[in-house]
Amino acid sequence: MKIVILDGYSANPGDLTWKELETMGDVTVYDRTAPSETVARAAEADIVLTNKVVLGKTEMEQLPHLKYIGVLATGYNVVDVAYAHEHGIVVTNVPAYSTESVAQMVFAHLLTVTNRTEYYALQNRQGRWTQNPDFCYWDFPHMELAGKTFGIVGLGNIGRRVAEIALAFGMKVKALTSKAADTLPVGIEKASLEELLTTADVLSLHCPLTEQTRHLINKETLRQMKPSAILINTGRGPLVDDQAVADALAAKKLAAFCADVLTEEPPKADNPLLSQPNAFITPHIAWASTEARARLLQVAIGNVRAFLNGTPQNKV
Repeated sequence: MKIVILDGYSANPGDLTWKELETMGDVTVYDRTAPSETVARAAEADIVLTNKVVLGKTEMEQLPHLKYIGVLATGYNVVDVAYAHEHGIVVTNVPAYSTESVAQMVFAHLLTVTNRTEYYALQNRQGRWTQNPDFCYWDFPHMELAGKTFGIVGLGNIGRRVAEIALAFGMKVKALTSKAADTLPVGIEKASLEELLTTADVLSLHCPLTEQTRHLINKETLRQMKPSAILINTGRGPLVDDQAVADALAAKKLAAFCADVLTEEPPKADNPLLSQPNAFITPHIAWASTEARARLLQVAIGNVRAFLNGTPQNKV
């Protein structure tokens, strides 16, 4: 059984191991694969694992041995699933492996805005405090989270965990969700998008990217938000209109934008958000804690084993 991993570096840059997978077949791992290289590298493969490398109809119809695609992520939009199903190719993903890590990143971003610990640590490494005439100083207003309203768009695994943490901070939690109000966990109030936009002190996006949610945050919806609000996106980049958010920040119609994802990744140098001082951007790493990546590999390898045993799991 020939197994090819097309872009193994992001999930395992060398601190984890593929050894268990190597007991199941002849494994070839590529750190990265350009679109022009995909077919040649996967040509003899029975099993292909991919994170971001696209396996569409064009690629799959040139891969006669392909029986299985394992997506090294929860989202599987890089695969033409309909074509795969039509041709008997099993596709699996890795659900819910990064819930704790992504939820943690949401609050790392939020606390960066409200407390600026890294900023002050840098200032003090440079001697700022030692030269200060008073016992303390601050350059930004600090905000307590307790009592503030935390709005959540999408109440899946990550959204629910984020809600739990927000409640632990003493925040009021409102969520836009398809779930019935009487089924929501204690402390979470069901709300409309309009209510979230107009009342949230913090708005965090955790919904899937669909045609309905693309640019959910845009020029019009930003106008409904409080100028003091903090917007957080650890979901999918295109949930927000980058230019509209940059304009809102520049006009002080939005206090801060925190994002681990952007519409284009890596972003172009002229992305308008990168030059905004109140835009706090991390390079799509919320999922990438050592623990989460270890879970990712464990489940992905387990998916391959289950497929080989004739009992596929986590099929999409």
